[in-house]
Amino acid sequence: MAEKLIIFDTTLRDGEQSPGASMTREKKIRIARQLEKLGVDVIEAGFAAASPGDFDAVKAIAETVRDSTVCSLARASENDVRRAGEAIKPAKSGRIHTFIATSPIHMKHKLRMNEEEVVERAVAAVRWALEYTDDVEFSAEDAVRSEMDFLVRVFTEVIKAGARTLNVPDTVGYSIPAAWGERIRQLIERVPGSDRVIWSTHCHNDLGLAVANSLSAVMNGARQVECTINGLGERAGNASLEEVVMAVKTRRDVFNLDTRIDTTQIVATSKLVSSITGYPVQPNKAIVGANAFAHESGIHQDGILKHRETYEIMRAEDVGWNANKLTLGKLSGRNALRSRFAELNIEFPNEEAFNAAFQRFKELADRKSEIFDEDLQALASEETVEHINEHYRLVYLRAHSETGILPVAKVVMNIGEKQFDAEMQGGGPVDAAFKAIEKIVDSGTELQLYSVNNITSGTDAQGEVTVRLAKGGRIVNGQGADTDIVVASAKAYLDALNKLCSNAERAHPQV
Repeated sequence: MAEKLIIFDTTLRDGEQSPGASMTREKKIRIARQLEKLGVDVIEAGFAAASPGDFDAVKAIAETVRDSTVCSLARASENDVRRAGEAIKPAKSGRIHTFIATSPIHMKHKLRMNEEEVVERAVAAVRWALEYTDDVEFSAEDAVRSEMDFLVRVFTEVIKAGARTLNVPDTVGYSIPAAWGERIRQLIERVPGSDRVIWSTHCHNDLGLAVANSLSAVMNGARQVECTINGLGERAGNASLEEVVMAVKTRRDVFNLDTRIDTTQIVATSKLVSSITGYPVQPNKAIVGANAFAHESGIHQDGILKHRETYEIMRAEDVGWNANKLTLGKLSGRNALRSRFAELNIEFPNEEAFNAAFQRFKELADRKSEIFDEDLQALASEETVEHINEHYRLVYLRAHSETGILPVAKVVMNIGEKQFDAEMQGGGPVDAAFKAIEKIVDSGTELQLYSVNNITSGTDAQGEVTVRLAKGGRIVNGQGADTDIVVASAKAYLDALNKLCSNAERAHPQV
């Protein structure tokens, strides 16, 4: 029988550290439920000590998820570990993941600790964690730049202390596959008791090698991979879950490993994470990109028609493509829509929010010939708790663009209970709309990103716009979707402004 490869997903912790990707408690729960449906073994739900909001989110996920282990990250400090332990208490299966840096540069300049102090702190953290759960994971931060002899010493001591999983992270994305695989192999060979623990790898993608490094670690004995949906994460991101899983599945002749991932849920999970975080998936992204199974070349098309395996090493259906069409229309009732939302793991906080979503669904069905699951994901994202009583709300928008004439846009919007309007010219209708909004609100924000992505195919598809705003060191992503791209853009801009002025605490505030 093939051995099992444990899939540890850190989208809700490391992925959330992407600029503007911070999520509310409700959105984290939505993603956690989909990760559970996907079959993820371990869900790293957050960093419980980071903020009261993060603690509440980890605890809520621990109360909700039953089929996956719920994990909280903790620095090797007593307060961090105990906060993590309290947060995972409701979990059917809970884990504490504690870490401390082991590289000379981190120990000297960040920790200001010597090797002896680092070992003592690592052992103490594992023992504190064992007071809450017997499932304790230890990570040697910046293992890629740590001295091998010291790594062996640290890992030996934490195994004695009771750690069950040892994680070797390439925190800065510095390694290459051959060197990383060799480092894993040497650690397993040299650490006494290495056969009693699970060896894990966590690779960042700064050189574009996170997946390759992770797979090299697996080929040299690692049996847990830490990864994220769509490769989300700070800087260049993390190893992409979908790429790791499908590489292991497709090349079973090489790896001879199994995972418990339901691969038909991969595309749905990718789209949900993209929709909630505001990070669109590039069209040529492996597995989940819109072009992943598209064939433009005539030679390729001819081969596919004659025999699929001439140019396809995976079936699109196996990862969830071609299963997203929804046969609902403007005559569909509330029960049919509610049922489909339930299948997509989308819940609404109250009936008022569902009714608002149902009304928008009807309006959308009048403008689109076909409704897809992606349309519902986008629709649901606009009807979340934080937007029920939004401070800024678009009432009316008119944009005019004509060859040879400067575009102009008029915006009517509510700020609280009062209505305001403004008309401005711009380099294009979107620019004019943003300038009209700013003439009203004078927010003092910096526009860092403007991105447009079609939600589905077809000229009547909704456009999904992501706007990233920064103010006072805080960064937020706003999203808007509409069949009119200018309207979608205005919605996204106002969504970002609402997040900046919202009193609702983000689970992991980014400042």
